[in-house]
Amino acid sequence: MKPPRRVVVLGATGSIGGSTLKVVARHVDRFRIAALTAGRQAEALDRLAARWDPDYVVLADGADRPQGDQWNGQWRYGRDEVKRAAADPSIPIVVNALVGFAGLESTLAALEAGKRLALANKESLVVGGELVLEAAAAGGGELLPVDSEHSAILQCLGDRPTAEVSRVILTASGGPFRDWPADRFAAIRPEDALAHPTWSMGDKISVDSATLANKALEVIEAHLLFGLDFDRIDVVVHPASIVHSMVEFRDGSTVSQLGYPTMEVPILFALSAPERLSNEFRAFDPVGASPLEFERLRREDFPMFELGVAAGRSGGTAPAVYNAANEVAVRAFLSGRLSFAGIPKLVEMALSRMPATPVESLEHLVSVDAEARSRSIESVGTQPATGGEKTP
Repeated sequence: MKPPRRVVVLGATGSIGGSTLKVVARHVDRFRIAALTAGRQAEALDRLAARWDPDYVVLADGADRPQGDQWNGQWRYGRDEVKRAAADPSIPIVVNALVGFAGLESTLAALEAGKRLALANKESLVVGGELVLEAAAAGGGELLPVDSEHSAILQCLGDRPTAEVSRVILTASGGPFRDWPADRFAAIRPEDALAHPTWSMGDKISVDSATLANKALEVIEAHLLFGLDFDRIDVVVHPASIVHSMVEFRDGSTVSQLGYPTMEVPILFALSAPERLSNEFRAFDPVGASPLEFERLRREDFPMFELGVAAGRSGGTAPAVYNAANEVAVRAFLSGRLSFAGIPKLVEMALSRMPATPVESLEHLVSVDAEARSRSIESVGTQPATGGEKTP
């Protein structure tokens, strides 16, 4: 019997990191947690280390192990150590569950080192685009998406070439404001945006789902992952989140992947594919899940979707500007310094001020990201705060 494959989980204390550890716990004969990383949550990381006893842990934003620590193993510190963990030659599988642009360096490091990368950090692919694909080609790394939508497309495609695909159809839950009239958006509070109807996610991803920015990022991901033109990627609203994506082939056949909402299924597939391991899951009940309803996406009421897709079509640095401005806007919204309607205004302003240019290197992207964040932070003070008040 083969020894368990060693896994590093980047962002182990977050939602996707937690789901990954649940999956591994059911398959300890197949996988072993070799390293864990976290940002600032030293105590939470310490508890996970005590449970999993990895070779080492990395705290990205800290320099001290927690007081009264439960685990006496090796602690490493700093963002460079996170990147080193992603490239560790002794660990063949990397789960990148980091949030935001910060995950790009680790994505590149893992792919350049020839790893299997289970990618939940969609910003890596959206922002890095060509750099990520080049890293995979140069290093021989294997990129498997953890997003339920892209995992579904991958499973529906099987071994068929994308030349046989007429289009792919991503589904969107519609978020918490699917049924809200646009004239109510001015009253949206952070707690409203965080109340996702079908998925349990972190704050940033929950807000992105509420604005539909998340779906725009997924359209860009599908374009890059599967080599599809944007005109062959559609999105429909599917409130039940049962059908995760559909692939329409040129012969008229449409194949879909279905299942009750859980991130554990795409995580397990990313870890084990092409093999399918046994899993604890809620068996699908077609009658109980009926009816499966679909709706038109309200593009006119959720401008973050169109802004994101337009940035993807522009290519170059545009997705990086979109992503950076959105991260600033979401943070400002959650802290009460920006209204929900102010999010797309801030992002549109950043995109208009920083036209797309070709991506030259990782350093170039870092520079663009920093400039877009700086400009957006400066602009926050000119946007309406939550509740309609003006920020200082």
